Amino acid sequence: MRVVILLSLCLAVAIAAPSNPQRIVGGTVTSIDRYPYAAVLLYSWSGLGNFGQSCGGAIINNRSILSAAHCFAGDVAAQWRVRVGSTNAHSGGVVHQTSRLINHPQYNHNSRTYDNDIAILQVTSAFIYNNNVQPGRIADHNYNLLDNQAVWAIGWGRTTFGGAPSEQLRHVQIWTVNQNTCRNRYALIRPITDNMLCSGWLDVGGRDQCQGDSGGPLLHGTTIVGVCSWGEGCAERYYPGVNARVSRYTSWIQSNA
Repeated sequence: MRVVILLSLCLAVAIAAPSNPQRIVGGTVTSIDRYPYAAVLLYSWSGLGNFGQSCGGAIINNRSILSAAHCFAGDVAAQWRVRVGSTNAHSGGVVHQTSRLINHPQYNHNSRTYDNDIAILQVTSAFIYNNNVQPGRIADHNYNLLDNQAVWAIGWGRTTFGGAPSEQLRHVQIWTVNQNTCRNRYALIRPITDNMLCSGWLDVGGRDQCQGDSGGPLLHGTTIVGVCSWGEGCAERYYPGVNARVSRYTSWIQSNA
C-alpha cells in the first residue's frame, strides 16, 4: 500500500536506461500485456495463508521485484507471494513464493520521513518470460526528468480514498511536480528529500496513486522513474503523491537485485 497521511489524524542485473498503501484514482482499466513487468504483491495477515493484494511492484530481472520498503517493515519473506503475468490481482498468471526481502539499509520505518523507501523482493523460482512477463527498465543515475513531464502510474490499489481496491490493473496519466513546490506543499507535514519524486495533477486533483498502489512503478515512457511511496490522502489538489526517485538508487538496485 502507499502510506497515506491524514492531517486530521496528525510496500541477475536490472536493466538501466541512459502515508498508507495506495491505488489508482482517476484512471482506467488496462491489461498486463501493456505493462508486463507489473507484479501483484500478496500478503498473508494471519501468516496461515489466505494471501491478498497489499502492494505492487515491478519485475527487474528473472528473480527480483522492485517495490517500497514500507510494504515489508517488520515482515518475513514467508508472509509474501508475487503474482506475475495477470491483469487480475487474485487470479491468473503465476504465483511465486518469496525467498528474501531486501529493504534499503537507510530506510527507517520509525523515522519522521519516508526517505529511502525502496526495496527488492526476491522469489524462489525464476520468472519465465513471455508476452505478459518481462523485466522493466529502471532509470539510470543521470536520467533527466524535467518538471511537468507526463508520467503513468499503474496498480491494483483503491480507486477512491478509503474505497475498495481494484481487481483489475489500472493506469493513470499524471505529471511530475517541481521539487521546491512539493517541498513547500508538504512543509508542515514531513520533509521532501532529493531521494523523492513528486507527481500528480497539481491544483486540479482527481488523479493519483492510492492505498494498495505502494511499491508500484511510476513510468516515464517505458522507464521506471519512481516507486509509489506516500502522500496526503489520494488525488488531492494541493498535495502531490510522493515516490522514491529510482535514479538515486540505480547502483544499489543493480547490486542487490
